[in-house]
Amino acid sequence: MTTAHEEIERKYEGSLSQPLAPDGLPRVTRVVPGGTEHLDAVYYDTVDLRLLRGGITLRRRSGGQDAGWHLKTPGAEDSRTETRLPLDVQDGRRPPEEMVRLTRGAARGRPLSPVAHLRTTRERTVLEGGDGRVLAELVRDEVIAHPLAPGTFEADGAAADAWVETEVELVDGPRELLDAVEHRLGELGLRRAADRSKLQRALGGRLDGLPAEAAAEPAEGSVGAALTAYLREQAAALRELDPAVRLDRPDSVHRMRVHIRRLRSALAAHRRVVDRSVTEPLSRELRWFGRVLGRARDAEVLGERLGTQAAALPAAGRPDEVGARIAEWFGGHYAYAHRAAVHVMENERYFALLDAVEELAARPPLTERAGRGKPEARKALKKQQRRAVRQLGAALDLPPGTDRDAALHRARKAAKRARYAAEALRPAKPGRAERLRKRMKRIQQPLGSHQDGVVAEPALLELAAEARRHGEDTFGHGLLYGRQRAHEEEQVEDAAKAWRKAKG
Repeated sequence: MTTAHEEIERKYEGSLSQPLAPDGLPRVTRVVPGGTEHLDAVYYDTVDLRLLRGGITLRRRSGGQDAGWHLKTPGAEDSRTETRLPLDVQDGRRPPEEMVRLTRGAARGRPLSPVAHLRTTRERTVLEGGDGRVLAELVRDEVIAHPLAPGTFEADGAAADAWVETEVELVDGPRELLDAVEHRLGELGLRRAADRSKLQRALGGRLDGLPAEAAAEPAEGSVGAALTAYLREQAAALRELDPAVRLDRPDSVHRMRVHIRRLRSALAAHRRVVDRSVTEPLSRELRWFGRVLGRARDAEVLGERLGTQAAALPAAGRPDEVGARIAEWFGGHYAYAHRAAVHVMENERYFALLDAVEELAARPPLTERAGRGKPEARKALKKQQRRAVRQLGAALDLPPGTDRDAALHRARKAAKRARYAAEALRPAKPGRAERLRKRMKRIQQPLGSHQDGVVAEPALLELAAEARRHGEDTFGHGLLYGRQRAHEEEQVEDAAKAWRKAKG
């Protein structure tokens, strides 16, 4: 079974010429030797190093205190998620299927084979707090790296590379400890390593030999520059979230779905500055995959919403019984929808979508208008604001019922599109974009809660029918159903207040 944890570390070129003293290091009271380890690791990747190019490493390491299969995927600054399996899960020459599955998005389904063999002599130093807890580890690594011929465990004929580096990994200490150690290392002559991983340094020459992806760089301050940066940010987030969704990490499905919506909204809101013959087919594919994720996310949202409301039912509504039924019902729906989403993430259509997003981020199909600056940004923001305000105004004029529910849902999507458009254009028009973003968020949130209530109503009818079949009392389900209607009208009022402010 896989285990995962967040690894927060920094890497430096060279090694210390003297022991590190605890003075001035937050919470550190002792710096003690941690012993010497001899590590032997074989790294796996595609022939064209797709994992490494995405900041991912997969290795089989023996020796040391954490021997096993290690998969490292990028996270926030200084952090990566490390997923581990013990050595005995595989024959030693092929990566375990559990690990391969988590790399399929980055590898686009291509096979993995050995690409490098690294031997490391590691000297560990432990930074301890007053209670004996390990706050951080400082290691000095002497590395010998042999690139391997594709598909073999044999050296590729190139000379071995050797170097010395220092790593600092946070264990149970505060973030500021990393900064303090870095300051101390800088005083002793060490500087941050240019390469984030040992494998990147070992295979740097092979990476340099791959075809370069020329990046489009629009004029600074232009609408195109702001949009390009935004698209690249969303593409990077999708790359990082792929393994998280496969592992079903908390909130990962929701976050991936949000980034897909941001991509679609940015392309739709800025249609005049991109080549629509390129972006519209991509937008359709993003919509398809967003719907795939949406089935899991909707079950998750409704389960949480109704579970919270059930816990607040009076005793006559049998909150425990109703809550258990809701948890079982929506938990099952979520599990099924998540498995279906991961199955989709194994096919060529999904891989083609990832390729298209990467291409979009590397070379956005910008038109001549993309070179314009603040006036074009102001015009785009104003257009999105008018569109959202107009749609919500029309929806609010309708009487309560299914037609108004549908119109409010469309207005919510328009507000969300305007909000994401504002996010994308913040660099070009900071003040106006931020004001629009906040206004649209105030509209979007109550409309989203309203839509959750609309979707919850038929789900509650199904739940009540299921409870009756099991001979359970359905009074609590009826109370929840009535609560949706009352809550929906409250949300409409909140949206109306936000709409009146947004009209100005």
